[in-house]
Amino acid sequence: MNSSRVLLAAALAAVCFIPTQAAIGLGAKPPAGADVILDGTRATLDEKWTYWEGPRFGSALPIKWRIVEDPVDGGTAVQTHDPAAAGGKYGAADIITRREYRDFRLHIEFLVMGPGGNSGVYLQNRYEIQICDGDKTKHGMGAVINETESPYHLYKGLGQWNSYDLVFRAARFEGGRRVEPARVTMYFNGVKVHHEQAINQVWGGPNSGLDGGNDGGKGITDVPGPLKLQAEGHDVRYRNAWIQELDLGAGGTDFAD
Repeated sequence: MNSSRVLLAAALAAVCFIPTQAAIGLGAKPPAGADVILDGTRATLDEKWTYWEGPRFGSALPIKWRIVEDPVDGGTAVQTHDPAAAGGKYGAADIITRREYRDFRLHIEFLVMGPGGNSGVYLQNRYEIQICDGDKTKHGMGAVINETESPYHLYKGLGQWNSYDLVFRAARFEGGRRVEPARVTMYFNGVKVHHEQAINQVWGGPNSGLDGGNDGGKGITDVPGPLKLQAEGHDVRYRNAWIQELDLGAGGTDFAD
């Protein structure tokens, strides 16, 4: 092999591969190497999740979230019920994956049962992708909370399953200083809604997640974090969630359906 081919092979080997035909939308199946983190069973919930013991934590293991009926397709799903979160006390009974992540691909499906139903998917237990029935603002459904508009028109409504598919790239640091913000590309029910979106801070204060109490949420630290699902005293259900660890290097988050 000549020197130019050697250099080309090395360059290709250094590039992280994101499938250009990645399965997205409801029912998307995990690719090889992905970790199924919610499958509607108590065994998986207890094995792969625990509580986030933040400053407002008020519950106790074992996880009080319930395994309940899937009202659309049969089978079972995980419900965000936890008495400690009654009245919208986010941070009191939120659950996190036992594993922590930097760059990753995530698929997750959710269903809101009642008006105003509120939860949230937190990337690295820092950056929230909102779930909130009836909210079309920058704090609303499908928004990178407070940083993008809500793609509310793609939400299927109460009692219907929805899906988020995303690729997330963690913030980058040099010499202990953040030099690049976290970024995300996301599809909502199969439609791209956020493209290489920078995420600048943690919103909601110390009760919301990692680094929320650091410099008004702008003091992001160079440590990985778990996926978090939020309990706010509403009936929101999750199913078919899987995560695939990536190493995006200097690459971006874009991926295609």
